[in-house]
Amino acid sequence: MQQRKVLLAGGNLLQAHTWKGLLETSGIDVDLKGEALIGGVGGLPIEMQTVELWVMDSQLAAAQALLDSLDIEQPQWQCVQCHEMNEGSFELCWHCSAQKSEMHNA
Repeated sequence: MQQRKVLLAGGNLLQAHTWKGLLETSGIDVDLKGEALIGGVGGLPIEMQTVELWVMDSQLAAAQALLDSLDIEQPQWQCVQCHEMNEGSFELCWHCSAQKSEMHNA
């Protein structure tokens, strides 16, 4: 059984559905997770309010290449060390230099 990995996390629900549709029309199977939690904004911790796009491990590179070719802005991410918000293109936290968390890809 193939593993799924997070392609993108963050952004908003409209962006996530747009990216999902784009990837699916290119033959990439995508799961959208976190959609039901959006209604809990304010009552849930910030790390639980994230919309995520998951793809099969074997399709991860193709999906990333497709989004990169369209120059799609990656959503911001929150540092797990200092909780600072970072631009999606940053691999390290601008505030404390911690690496971008890939805890969903473990």
